[in-house]
Amino acid sequence: MSTAPDPGDDPVVEVRRSRKRRRTVAAYREDEKVVVLIPARMTRAEEKEWVRTMLARLERQEKRRRPSDAGLMRRAEGLNARYLGGQATPDTVRWVDNQNSRWGSCTPADRAIRLSRRLQGMPAWVIDYVLVHELAHLIEIGHTAVFWELVDRYPKAERAKGFLEGVAAASQLGITADDPDCSPEGAAQMAADDA
Repeated sequence: MSTAPDPGDDPVVEVRRSRKRRRTVAAYREDEKVVVLIPARMTRAEEKEWVRTMLARLERQEKRRRPSDAGLMRRAEGLNARYLGGQATPDTVRWVDNQNSRWGSCTPADRAIRLSRRLQGMPAWVIDYVLVHELAHLIEIGHTAVFWELVDRYPKAERAKGFLEGVAAASQLGITADDPDCSPEGAAQMAADDA
């Protein structure tokens, strides 16, 4: 096991070598560091290259899960075109820190949509659901049957509602989830647990 020094903004990296691991390399965040899992047989040069590759991959994944305000606006525009026939055009879409009891909000008068930063890191389809929900308020203000018909045009609406209800219930019970182990071994274990 080795740990890279922390030069400036570079993350702390812990490399874990495994004799059982033959070809695959995986990486995930654990507390304040990045853990990179590699086969024990790799050279230090291969290790260094794989650490660089996996850090870049993690960064790309995190950017997709945590889009900027401009990225949110682009997503909202695409979702509006795809599911709402272009009828719901917001003037602003942005992340906010002051929403602790709701996932998003919309002010139809100024066509502003705000999403809670608590959504960052959740699956993209959940964020998209919240965006569609708020976009629908630009067409139908209340939670009427017409409003829900608009929201339910999003194919993963029911799944996202269930996901968010589960997150809310877990937080009320004080249950916290660890970041999933997205390595091949972690995925295999999750599949085995589901069987």
